[in-house]
Amino acid sequence: MIISFLCSAGSTPPYPLNPLSMTGLATLTRLSTIFASAFAALVCIGPAAHAATSDWVDNEGGRMRLVALPPDAEGHIRAALQIEPQPGWITYWREPGQSGIPPQVTLKPESGVTLEKTSYPAPKQIVVGAIHEVGYDAPVTLPLDFRVTGKPPAKLELTAFIGLCKEICIPFQADYSLTLPAGEQPTTHELAVLDAAEALLPQAPSSDFAVQSHSLSADAKNLSLHLTLPEAAGDAPDVYVTGPAGYVFFQQANAKREGSAYSTDIAIGKLPKNYDIKGKSWGILVVDGDRAIETTLAFE
Repeated sequence: MIISFLCSAGSTPPYPLNPLSMTGLATLTRLSTIFASAFAALVCIGPAAHAATSDWVDNEGGRMRLVALPPDAEGHIRAALQIEPQPGWITYWREPGQSGIPPQVTLKPESGVTLEKTSYPAPKQIVVGAIHEVGYDAPVTLPLDFRVTGKPPAKLELTAFIGLCKEICIPFQADYSLTLPAGEQPTTHELAVLDAAEALLPQAPSSDFAVQSHSLSADAKNLSLHLTLPEAAGDAPDVYVTGPAGYVFFQQANAKREGSAYSTDIAIGKLPKNYDIKGKSWGILVVDGDRAIETTLAFE
């Protein structure tokens, strides 16, 4: 397999592999390609921008750019990372599955800004041979919530690091320096990008769409779920359960839909050694048709 790492300029440092990625020969083959890339990948450095939207930074597998607004009166900065994979390429959710690279956003030291939250629209399951991944095969925008912790900065300076995969996997890194002039009004385009991205995010549970109960088997191999769905008929919803950092579970069994009631069992793969679930909270995302909710599952 020919390995190619084409970005705009520079070199990329090694990145961590997902702890679930060592299953099956197909997985190992693909991961060997990813691992090899850590020694040869190139950094993609974006040019400094002087507006609230950066230039696109291009990569063989796609492109990305940063959109941001100046800090508001409370020091909150609304921003978003736009990612556009090339046709046939994919990028990843926050928990990528059996392989892949979750998005990472790193602020420059002493920037006076902290990243409070990265949000994700509902992903999809992507099967590549024997590998099951979670991500996006179309353009996606990730809302970013920043908070000013000191003097309001003149620029928002950060590094974005994602993975793009097709037959090959390319670590894609871009540095952004985005000027945020105080008092300048955002353009209609910038507001539209941010508002549209937030509108696509999963919602909080509601009376017609919620997790009614959950229980983990004694051997921690099976999570039973009972849900209320917004529609009385339809295909089985997609369910993603995020456990310890680096773990996502979405293989369903014994699924049953009766009206708006839905029950299913989620297979729980190998957990960290000596992992004690007591007192922990896991995340859950449920996607049913064009609606999605996200919440937590508490284990006493």
